[in-house]
Amino acid sequence: MDRNEDAPDSGRRKTLECMVWAGAATLWTVSGGIPRSRLLGGTAEAASIPAPGLSFVQISDSHIGFANPPNPDTPGTLRAAVDLVAREKGDAALLIHTGDVSHLSRDAQFDTAEQIIGGAGLETHYVPGEHDVLVDDGKPFFARFTKGAERGWYSFDQQGVHFVGLNNVQDLKAGGLGNLGRDQLAWLDRDLRDRPASQPVVVFAHVPLWTVYQDWGWGTDDGAQALTMLRRFGSVTVLNGHIHQIMQKVEGTVAFHTARSTAFPQPAPGTAPGPGPIKDVEPGRLRSLLGITRVSAKRGGAPLAVIDTPLTA
Repeated sequence: MDRNEDAPDSGRRKTLECMVWAGAATLWTVSGGIPRSRLLGGTAEAASIPAPGLSFVQISDSHIGFANPPNPDTPGTLRAAVDLVAREKGDAALLIHTGDVSHLSRDAQFDTAEQIIGGAGLETHYVPGEHDVLVDDGKPFFARFTKGAERGWYSFDQQGVHFVGLNNVQDLKAGGLGNLGRDQLAWLDRDLRDRPASQPVVVFAHVPLWTVYQDWGWGTDDGAQALTMLRRFGSVTVLNGHIHQIMQKVEGTVAFHTARSTAFPQPAPGTAPGPGPIKDVEPGRLRSLLGITRVSAKRGGAPLAVIDTPLTA
């Protein structure tokens, strides 16, 4: 990669340098605000991580109903992801899906996804993607996947960690940027207000809360307002989907991580005319670009560790 800092697109290259394109899993930890990552050679090395106080798994962007190149069988790759979760979940407490469960918000697509994801044997928490709210303003999705949270945002505690699920796809802004809106931001302020700053917080939403690439709408218009509320906490992990590739960034005590899709990869920011499925994936390589994420909160308040595992062929 050309690292000429004087080039006009150096900002984009700096963004791309955050990315991890890999068939190998990545172990990611944050200590003192400094990110450290290393590629793992396989499950044996991943298994050497100390026993966590809490661990959970993230999947994203299943796009059930999509049946075009490079993946005519999205139920098959979702099933492979769930089988991987079931084999490798260990003591994982829950599963998080960060949106685009379906491709066209159809009941049959939701049915298929729900049936397959149930095979993980884990309590699953969802947030919507823009492909999940195409029908009746998202009501079918909320009724099925976020019961009790009819507008798709909610929070819960698990083993001392505070989880916050956000909906930033309901009112997309110019260029496709995500949006939280005034009501949700007010709710978030109330939800966090009385929380001790020492409590670990995990935020999950579909569109990245930070601006990955504005020209493609890969960011959230009012995400900075939510992040301002989170900065007083000593450990914040923000998990997103939408861009179908791994990107990581740390700002102070806030660590950002976007996940692979279980359906298809998308191009790196600015390397194609626009976002969308990479159609010309070499045969046999597709599953190395898809995968799942495992997050572990270790006892004693250590930073969360993030491991990405591909769906190898």
